[in-house]
Amino acid sequence: MPRPSLDFWFDLASNYSYLSVMRIEALAGRAGVAVRWRPFLLGPILDALGWEGPPFVVQKEKGAYVWQDMRRQCRKYALPWQQPSEFPRRTVLATRIAVLAADEPWLPDWCRAVMTRNYGDDGEVDSPDVVAQMLTALGLPAQRLIEEASSDANRQRLRERTQAARDLGIFGAPTFFVGEDMYWGNDRLEDAIEAARCAPQNQDIA
Repeated sequence: MPRPSLDFWFDLASNYSYLSVMRIEALAGRAGVAVRWRPFLLGPILDALGWEGPPFVVQKEKGAYVWQDMRRQCRKYALPWQQPSEFPRRTVLATRIAVLAADEPWLPDWCRAVMTRNYGDDGEVDSPDVVAQMLTALGLPAQRLIEEASSDANRQRLRERTQAARDLGIFGAPTFFVGEDMYWGNDRLEDAIEAARCAPQNQDIA
C-alpha cells in the first residue's frame, strides 16, 4: 500500500502559513503521512480575485485582530513571534529557491529558516545577501543555488506553480489537499492529516 500523503500549498510571506510550515512535518510524521511541499505566490492570485492585498491589510480592523491572533497562536504552539515591521514582506527569491528545491530533503529546513527569520526575528528574507547567509547556514552552496533559482527556467517554474494553485481553486494560504478535497487554513492542518491517514487511496493531484 502506498504511504498516505497530502499536498501542502503555502506562501512564504503568509503569516498563517508560518504556523503550518513550522508544525506540519512533525505532525504528519507521527501520523505516517507524507507531505508534498508546494510553495507558490499568493499575491498574483489575490490580484486576479480583485483584492488590493491580503484582506486583513486592506481592512485595518481585521488586521488588528489577526496580529492579536498570531500572538496567541504562536504562544499555543511554542513558536517564536515578532510582529513583522513590513507585511507582506517580499519573498520572491526565497520562494524561487523553494521551487528550485522541489523534493530535495532540505526544502522543509529552508522554508522553516525563512519563516523563522521573518516572523520570529522580523528580519528581511529576500535580498541575495540574506538568502546566501541562510543557505550557507544550512550547509548549502549558496551562490550556485541563487543563480539557478534566478534562471529563466526556474522563474517559469514558479509562474507555473502559482498558476497551478489558481487552477486548483486556491484562494488563500496555507491550503492542503487530500486527493481532490481541499482544507484551507492552519486550523485545518490536523483535519487534513487525519483525512490523509484514513483515506483508502491517495491520489497526487498536482
